[in-house]
Amino acid sequence: MSRPRRLEGFSYVGCYRYFLTTCTFERRQTFLDHTIATQTIEQFRRTSRDEGFSLLAYCVMPDHAHALLEGLTDESDFRRCAKMAKQRSGAAYALTSETPLWQKGYYEHVLRDEEDSKEIAFYIIANPVRAGLVQSPDDYPFSGSDAWTIRELIEWVTKA
Repeated sequence: MSRPRRLEGFSYVGCYRYFLTTCTFERRQTFLDHTIATQTIEQFRRTSRDEGFSLLAYCVMPDHAHALLEGLTDESDFRRCAKMAKQRSGAAYALTSETPLWQKGYYEHVLRDEEDSKEIAFYIIANPVRAGLVQSPDDYPFSGSDAWTIRELIEWVTKA
């Protein structure tokens, strides 16, 4: 698979919001393992903080991961953050596996001003429900938000 193209002329640096999707190597169901899923979430959290991003939502599905990130400074570099999150989680995974954790590249959507972060965050945490893995977003152990509780997102969507 070739790497997806980035937006031409867009720097990916600054106070922007991004919906990130990255897939496991050969779409293997690597994140069925609780330890691997948890350590991957922790590496994404750590990298987000280190690189000046808020992790508005995340979900680690069996064969891919989603994250909603918001740059907090004029120097917040999304491409660097995505690269570092994949490198760190991949390095942690490599301690116990002979195969890579991730496919090359990732997909991102730069959110427009009119796109609501809570709506996208709910879409991300509801992914396991749509996939038939759980009945409610509350039931899935590998999704959440560092900005809102899952209950707040559910209530916000039901009021909208």
